[in-house]
Amino acid sequence: MAETMVVYSNGDYAIIAMYSVPDDAWYLELDLVRNQRTLVTAVVPDEDPAREPTVCFDPHGRHLDIPCEVMRWFIDRVEEEIRTSRAWMQLRPELVEVIHRLRQEYQGAVDDEDFPPVLAQVRAAVPGTDVPAVLAGAFGRNPDGTTDGPEVV
Repeated sequence: MAETMVVYSNGDYAIIAMYSVPDDAWYLELDLVRNQRTLVTAVVPDEDPAREPTVCFDPHGRHLDIPCEVMRWFIDRVEEEIRTSRAWMQLRPELVEVIHRLRQEYQGAVDDEDFPPVLAQVRAAVPGTDVPAVLAGAFGRNPDGTTDGPEVV
C-alpha cells in the first residue's frame, strides 16, 4: 500500500493518503499529529461506479474539536481525490462500461510493451474522439502511451 502524507501549515494535523488494492479505494485520513490519532477517514472507491465515497468518524473516540479551516482543508483534498479518481465515471454509460472492464482486466495498469495491442482494442471499441478519455480513465495514459503525471506505485 503506497502512502503519502501532507502536513497542515500549523503542524498539528496531517492527511495520510493510501491506496488499498483489496478495497479498490483510496483512503484519506485526517490525523492529529501529536497523538498519532486518526480523526476522520474518507474512502474513495475508484473501480466500481456503484460504490459511493464515504466519510467516517471514530464513534468510540473522545470528542475533539477540529478547526473549521482544517476540515475545509481535508474536505478539499477529499473532493480533489474524488474528482481525479472518479472523473471517468461521469462519462457516457457505454464508456464507463468499457473503462470498468479494462480496469478489471488489466488491474488499472498496462506495461509499455502491451500498450499497442490494448490501444488497438480501445480504438476498435469506442469512437476515435473518446479514445483519450477511455485511456485516461482506464490507465491514466494518453494515446501516445505517456502519462500526465507521476505514476503511483
